Amino acid sequence: MTAIALTIAGSDSGGGAGIQADLKTFSALGCYGASVITAITAQNTRGVTAVEDVSAPMIVAQMTAIFSDLAVSGVKIGMVSRIETIHAVAEGLSGYGGPIVVDPVMVATSGDRLLQEDAIAALRENLLPLARVVTPNLPEAALLTGRPVATSESEMEDQARQILTFGAQAVLIKGGHATGDESVDLLVTAQSTLRLTAPRIDTRNDHGTGCTLAAAVTAHLAHGMSLVEAAREAKRYLHAALVAGAGLRVGQGRGPVHHFHGWWPA
Repeated sequence: MTAIALTIAGSDSGGGAGIQADLKTFSALGCYGASVITAITAQNTRGVTAVEDVSAPMIVAQMTAIFSDLAVSGVKIGMVSRIETIHAVAEGLSGYGGPIVVDPVMVATSGDRLLQEDAIAALRENLLPLARVVTPNLPEAALLTGRPVATSESEMEDQARQILTFGAQAVLIKGGHATGDESVDLLVTAQSTLRLTAPRIDTRNDHGTGCTLAAAVTAHLAHGMSLVEAAREAKRYLHAALVAGAGLRVGQGRGPVHHFHGWWPA
């Protein structure tokens, strides 16, 4: 049976993050990718210049079309910039029983804000309880918990455990914004904490790393992997995409990772 992964997210016109990164990742990892677009962004490797939200009824219509026809094996939720969007996505997912990965996209790599301030509580209350796993980076975890950005692994774990109290089954807190020779992520559940590491890559081509990691977790869950296996394999895939992506020449700012490193060289 074909594994189908659905991304519910914003469109990145530059192709490095959002819907485009998710679909590339799904394809690279052997999933058929479907999409529900929540917003259209005008962006490139240098930043976001405009955002236009898709209406809530259109979001629900897209989701209805997908779920009435496709046997979706896994769902990834990315950019949901406002309260109306969050409520529409929650409505569209009512009755869905497969794994849901929530990537709380709040701030782009360029620093541009992608989630309205008044929507943070709605995200916590309406989408996090649906999540098999939530995948915040350090600034996003700080915004979700109302605490300073974590500067140690113990602080990362504490914030992840606070996010668990919002209803998610697990939290994969990403340490890409930290410093040091290793990039450390923590997969935290009520019962355990798993440390995932990879050598830190010195590269400007890191646009869309968060989207790509969450999409990779979704693809592996859609294939039936356990969450631990999915997180480990997603970390390996992203690391390889970062290594290969260092040779890409896309744009004048922070370029993308190389999603198809297994098929063609940079």
